[in-house]
Amino acid sequence: MSISSHIVCPACNAINRITTVRLSEHPKCGKCYQQLFSATPIELTSANFQKHISRNDIPVVVDFWAPWCGPCKMMGPAFEQAANQLEPDVRLAKLNTEAEQPVGAQYGIRSIPTLAMFKNGHEIARQPGAMGTADIVRWVKGHL
Repeated sequence: MSISSHIVCPACNAINRITTVRLSEHPKCGKCYQQLFSATPIELTSANFQKHISRNDIPVVVDFWAPWCGPCKMMGPAFEQAANQLEPDVRLAKLNTEAEQPVGAQYGIRSIPTLAMFKNGHEIARQPGAMGTADIVRWVKGHL
C-alpha cells in the first residue's frame, strides 16, 4: 500500500494527493496542471497562508520579509537556493509582512527576516535573522 501526502498547489491552491514515492517525480496539479514543485519559494498572502501551512503534509518554512529590509534582500538568493535543495521534502514560502501586516502580527513577527517552520498548521520552529544557504538547509533539516 502506498503512502500519500497532501500537497497544496502553489498556482491554484488546490489540494492534491500524491503518493510519497511520486513526490520527487515532478508531479503536476490535478486541477490546473502546473508543477507542484518548482525549486523556488512560493509567495503567500493572507488569502492562502492558512491553507498552505495547514493542508500540506510536508513541512512549510516561511520567510517573513519586507521589500525595504536590506538583510531580507541579502537572504533572498540563499532562501531560493535552499528551496532547490529541500524540495520536495519541504515547501519553502515567502510572506511580505509589509503587504500582509495582519499575518505578521498574528504570528508575532517582531524582526525580519524571520524563518518559521510549520507542520500540520502548527509552528514548530522559529529563527530570526539572515542566514546563508547552508545555514538555512541545516536549520530546516535539524527540525525535521
